[in-house]
Amino acid sequence: MTAEFCPALTEQDQLRADIYSLLAALLRQVPSPEMMQWLESLEADDQDSSDMGKAWLTLQLAARHANPEQLEDEYQELFIGLGRGELVPYGSWYLTGSLMETPLAILRQDLIRLGFERAEDVKEPEDHAAALFEVMAYLVASGNTLNTQKAFYDRHIGAWIERFSKDLQQANAAVFYSSVGTLCRAFTDFESDMFGAISDEIQATEIKGNHIPN
Repeated sequence: MTAEFCPALTEQDQLRADIYSLLAALLRQVPSPEMMQWLESLEADDQDSSDMGKAWLTLQLAARHANPEQLEDEYQELFIGLGRGELVPYGSWYLTGSLMETPLAILRQDLIRLGFERAEDVKEPEDHAAALFEVMAYLVASGNTLNTQKAFYDRHIGAWIERFSKDLQQANAAVFYSSVGTLCRAFTDFESDMFGAISDEIQATEIKGNHIPN
């Protein structure tokens, strides 16, 4: 890896990495019975009125009412379909309206610079939402600096993930996955706000540094 590293991983960063990994797993394939059982047992706080608190509770309730057959059908209709699913969870699609476009080429260059190699058995493009969340999980869990995380997020996720999350929440075929969209939207809103605050802090520092006293 060529990115910079921080020596310690905070509890919040570990939680962020875990949420990225969870979203990646849910978007990558139909959740396993073990995954669904874990979601059902979440200790969601029904008194937490924050967007994330509501999202966890919604996901827990959705998991309790889901069944394996319904999940299989739902995932098929949403992401696979006949030719294509109701949703196309790729960055290039949301940014350009087509697959395999310039955003994917730029992403591949950045992945190489970060030290990632494409596995030979992987057929789908790297700008799938699940793949991008997996990269973010790794960047966070490996202790990469917030600037490195922010650069990747802003360049490859931030510009389109809100639209994808809303589409997933509102998709005709979405039942359980509507709650996944709710968590995705709440969490990425949090991440966008956090990275935006970093930009504001940097800008304020630069302005202060360039200030010439009277």
